[in-house]
Amino acid sequence: MDEADVRAATTRLIEKAVEADDLQAAHDAVAELSVEQVVDVLERLGRTDRAVLYRLLPKDRAIDVFEQLDPSMQSELLRGLRDDQVAAIFADLEPDDRVELLDELPATVASTLMRGLPPADREVTATILGYPQRSIGRRMSPAFVSLRQDMTVEQAMDAVRRRLDDAETVYTLPVVDDGRVLVGVVGLRELMTAAPGTVLAEIMNEPYWARVTDDAEESARRCAELKLLALIVVDSETRLVGILTVDDALRILEAADSEDQARIGGTEPLRRPYLATPVGQLVRSRVVWLLFLALGATLTVQVLEVFESTLDQVVTLALFVPLIIGTGGNTGNQAATTVTRALALDDVTPRDIGGVIARELRVGLSLGVLLGSVAFVLTSLVYDSSVGAVIGLTLVSICTLAATVGGAMPLVAKSIRADPAVFSNPFITTFVDATGLVIYFLVAKAVLGI
Repeated sequence: MDEADVRAATTRLIEKAVEADDLQAAHDAVAELSVEQVVDVLERLGRTDRAVLYRLLPKDRAIDVFEQLDPSMQSELLRGLRDDQVAAIFADLEPDDRVELLDELPATVASTLMRGLPPADREVTATILGYPQRSIGRRMSPAFVSLRQDMTVEQAMDAVRRRLDDAETVYTLPVVDDGRVLVGVVGLRELMTAAPGTVLAEIMNEPYWARVTDDAEESARRCAELKLLALIVVDSETRLVGILTVDDALRILEAADSEDQARIGGTEPLRRPYLATPVGQLVRSRVVWLLFLALGATLTVQVLEVFESTLDQVVTLALFVPLIIGTGGNTGNQAATTVTRALALDDVTPRDIGGVIARELRVGLSLGVLLGSVAFVLTSLVYDSSVGAVIGLTLVSICTLAATVGGAMPLVAKSIRADPAVFSNPFITTFVDATGLVIYFLVAKAVLGI
């Protein structure tokens, strides 16, 4: 059996053991699994069975597993545990993970958990909670090692050793002055290779940093693009307040990419594994978009009704309606997806809308000429050249329009602080379906004289 089959078999074994109240068998089965495998099994179990299995994990392993779960699943799991277990898990989390979980919990539960924290942990958590939603301040870790620029390498190494157990990372070490203002950064490798008496000011490098109020996704993308092990986070006065490690940056980017892909496909993001998502939530994630698209489709019906007499005179035109609207929608979706991705990678900004429109207009025109030429030849062979001309000219016009609009809409969305993905495939498809048919019938009336 391959890995997927083994995983499925293990999950079924544990499910049967839990359903039969054979907790010893379930304990023995889960003891053989890695943390990642335990997470995978928990994601495939029902809510009650998940809580039962989680209680069978040793405390140290349980917190490792809990940290790997999505925040929404963490919130759901806590509801199935005893109050003392919940408090212990919550206290053991890193401050940034704790804040992410609090965002998923009801306000009353969140307040109770906060009150149960030791004063120092409560203060750190409250500070992070005070930063704006979706800012990097909500996702940074305050558990870092900072060094002063007047330290020697030997003193710096001693400071690092004292914080090995509680620091998020020691590979990237911010250097500050007496006022905690960031002045540089030094890597652990540089410390280990420098002479013990060397002052840090002599070996530190220019730091890369983000403001604590900067967008979390943009900061994470910067960390990934620069290939940093950690991105330093500072306040408005460039004082050191936290650090974003590369693993947290990748988690932010993964969540952002999942959200964009969901909205491009006309659904809301699930924010949890598919098999662990209730059917009701799956329905809610899709129904709003389907209603929107259904209402948009009424425009297509109205266009057909307006040009009903044209269809009556040349019935053949009706055969090509799916081709016309399908090609236009696909062309617009391609352009919108390409530009949305370019926005995410900072390849373009809303200020580039003129250049994007000009580029997509040329791309759409080129695609239209290519597809229209092929359609003209094939349609003329099967029907006649006049119908072929209608189809060919329509494809040229629709591809040009669809690519231009599809490329522009994500930039318009970004400029008004809306999600570019929302303006992508579903919106473009609805828009192009209606306008494409108008163009189609206008071209038919002009060419065929009807």
